[in-house]
Amino acid sequence: MKNQLVFIKKNNAVTDSLTIAEMFGKNHDDVLKDVRKQVEYAGKEFSLGNFSESKYTNSRGRTYPKYDLTEEAFTLVVFGYNTKEAVQTKIKFIKEFKRMKEYIQNQQQPKTQLEALQCTVNQMVEQERRLTVVENRLVETEKNQDRITEILSLNPTEWRKKVNNLINKIAQARGGFQAYHDVRNESYEALEDRANAKLSVRLTNKKGKMALEGVAKSRIHKVNKMDVIADDTRLTEIYLAVVKEMAIKYGVNLNNSSKEIS
Repeated sequence: MKNQLVFIKKNNAVTDSLTIAEMFGKNHDDVLKDVRKQVEYAGKEFSLGNFSESKYTNSRGRTYPKYDLTEEAFTLVVFGYNTKEAVQTKIKFIKEFKRMKEYIQNQQQPKTQLEALQCTVNQMVEQERRLTVVENRLVETEKNQDRITEILSLNPTEWRKKVNNLINKIAQARGGFQAYHDVRNESYEALEDRANAKLSVRLTNKKGKMALEGVAKSRIHKVNKMDVIADDTRLTEIYLAVVKEMAIKYGVNLNNSSKEIS
């Protein structure tokens, strides 16, 4: 079957976390978190009959976890996916579960060996197609992480240029120059939330200290939140992680050069 959303396993209609990640446009790791949360909330009795953890091996020989889900388990996991596109995707799954259950019922009579073999081959081909899609996403994510690691090793002047470059690209992905300040504020808010720090307070304190030290007002006026981040290694590392995640979220290619916005 082509574009198979639901497949047969142990005579049951199931889907898996890889398919959910692909169809709803999510990272597989995020889907795994949603699945494990529902396993915990649903309790042992329900989870044993509706969630099945297993592993898959990609073409590079790496092994990763995945889950098979019955229709009931699938419904729990995607319950909160409520964008217009997500609802349409859920409808496709519902129809496919119904069709597959009818298919199972119609296959109660014995199959010929040829029919059974063909069904198995079709399922293997479809599974390979889904694995390839997820693997390509994983490879791109790993490349982005490697590039951020390179940024961490740069001196303060260089990493600030790199970060400004990324912020600019994200703004372009979100609509252009006018989105720049929204993107920058979003990155600062995420940093403050994750680091439990108030950049505005630290900025005020820094300017006050500079004034006491007799620094010229023209220099004090130019100090900004990026200077505050640069003063603290912990804030710097967290901020780089935040910007990296935003770049990946908005599909920014970290290799391309771009004109910076100061």
